[in-house]
Amino acid sequence: MLRSLLHSATLRCAYRQEWAFRVAGDLNRFLRTQMDIREIARRAKVSTATVSRAINRVPTVHPQLAKRVWKVVDELGYYPNTQARALVLGRSRIFGLIVSEITNPFFPEIVQTFEDLAVQNNYEILLTSTVHDPKRMESSVRRMIERRVDGVAILTFGMEEFLLEHLRERKVPLVFVDVGPEVPGVINIRIHYLHGIRQAVQHLAALRHRRIAFIAGPQNLRSANARRQAFEVVMKEIGLSPDLVVIGDHRVEGGMNALLELIKLSDPPTAVLCSNDMTAIGVLREAYDKNIKIPDDLSVVGFDDIHLAEFTIPPLTTVQMSQHNLAKIAFNALLEEVDSQNSTRESRKYELVTNLVHRKSTTLAPMRTAAVAAQDARLTRRSKQPPVPSSH
Repeated sequence: MLRSLLHSATLRCAYRQEWAFRVAGDLNRFLRTQMDIREIARRAKVSTATVSRAINRVPTVHPQLAKRVWKVVDELGYYPNTQARALVLGRSRIFGLIVSEITNPFFPEIVQTFEDLAVQNNYEILLTSTVHDPKRMESSVRRMIERRVDGVAILTFGMEEFLLEHLRERKVPLVFVDVGPEVPGVINIRIHYLHGIRQAVQHLAALRHRRIAFIAGPQNLRSANARRQAFEVVMKEIGLSPDLVVIGDHRVEGGMNALLELIKLSDPPTAVLCSNDMTAIGVLREAYDKNIKIPDDLSVVGFDDIHLAEFTIPPLTTVQMSQHNLAKIAFNALLEEVDSQNSTRESRKYELVTNLVHRKSTTLAPMRTAAVAAQDARLTRRSKQPPVPSSH
């Protein structure tokens, strides 16, 4: 009996102690919540309006006053209510960033660069990955609206336009890659695919390759179709057949399967140009399993120049589409649009040029017959002629 009473008393004591800790914690949180701009204004000996402008980094605040305000803010450990600030100022200082697949090695540098620029400009980013799922895309758009983002960069290389109506109706600035509609408030970044692909094909032709294959990306992806079209244009320019095309999926496995399909041909290619680097890495992997020496038996060129490209064996020759520059253009375009006082909200365009990066996955084509060699010489001279001007 005595033991039971002692146990009950001990429990009551523990409960009281826990309750006291909770009360102290709640009180501490309550007191910290009350450390609002009025308290900061009192301690910094300025008006609440000055505190508000200083916290929101309005440039008209005198530097000495701003310094006093931020000193008190740091002392009190005050964190501004960003949602309330967005309602008052009409700006959240949040940019949305939508990518298609965060696990794809093409996107991490884009995200990192975009976030670095956001930090430098006192912005936050709301990042979402669609994984090519329309429902996730719709959910992403809804989240952007709920968070009152100041602008959205849609770097998915393909998006259903009907999902954008919600953002356009709210006059949210939008940045697209390749596929954006030409309407007010929409910023388009056009990728000059033809420039880099022309360099790649002419490079292979100069190495006496005549059977050049192209491993395309998904047919429902407009950017992949644009790369295939650029390949076909350049092949025709230099008098080679553009028909040796295999459809891939922009994944390693797709590159592996595509190479298996190509080596079954009676006259297989001596060079392969891939729609992206992940496809090219798949080609290198399958070539290793089939004892196909790269580049002696088969020259391989990728597209994107992801970070991994220089570390493959051999290092991958590829067409560079700078992820750093793409993110920089997208962020600065949004920032300019938000800061602009232009009420007409005209559609604006930017261009990103692609270029060939030479590494070690290409070399001279394997030796052929004398007749083919003579034809090679004629085509080599032709490939060195200035290209026909393009409207792309």
